Amino acid sequence: MSYSLAIFDLDGTILHTLTDLEISLNYALTQLQFPTRTSAEVQRFIGNGMLKLIERATAPNATEEERAEVYRVFTDHYAAHCVDHTRPYDGIPALLSQLAEQGLRLAVVSNKDDYAVRELCQRYFPGAFAFAVGRREGIPKKPAPDLVNLVLQELKIPAKDAVYIGDSDVDMETARNAGMDCISVTWGYRDTDFLRAHGASVLVDTPEALLKKILA
Repeated sequence: MSYSLAIFDLDGTILHTLTDLEISLNYALTQLQFPTRTSAEVQRFIGNGMLKLIERATAPNATEEERAEVYRVFTDHYAAHCVDHTRPYDGIPALLSQLAEQGLRLAVVSNKDDYAVRELCQRYFPGAFAFAVGRREGIPKKPAPDLVNLVLQELKIPAKDAVYIGDSDVDMETARNAGMDCISVTWGYRDTDFLRAHGASVLVDTPEALLKKILA
């Protein structure tokens, strides 16, 4: 076993969150009289955090004040409805249990707002993660390595002993910037061709394949 820590992205990697994000986003857009967005559009917008989601969804004509209000309405709605349709991907709970049984520490680093990361991890994976963190004021978000470094410092594990698992180009850049290996999953919000085009070198199609790759 070459790793002692596995750090996971959240949306599109361990949780299918698209439906709840789409519903809350379109609720907020409707309240502020912006056009709603399709599921495919919302899927493309995910990956750089909730503020960037709002920016992309309201582009190109919204003012900063309008975006701030969309974000406020979205956040209030999503906080109340973030578990309505969200679910773990098949095989993920078993994967986490098997990794823990092998002695690995597990963590989550996401660009999703920190309140939602903590709530979703506690609801769907209680006790599974030694550390889970999302976007926090004053800390640069992914692909900056700061949130990953926070986990490494908290758990006292060097980057060379950790692997980052995600479903996007942002995750690959984050791992590179943190000086750690990356494994890209193909069941999330970016397809295989996109991942390869953005430099993915290690891809897995199932949680079972991911387990073998982490433990190899």
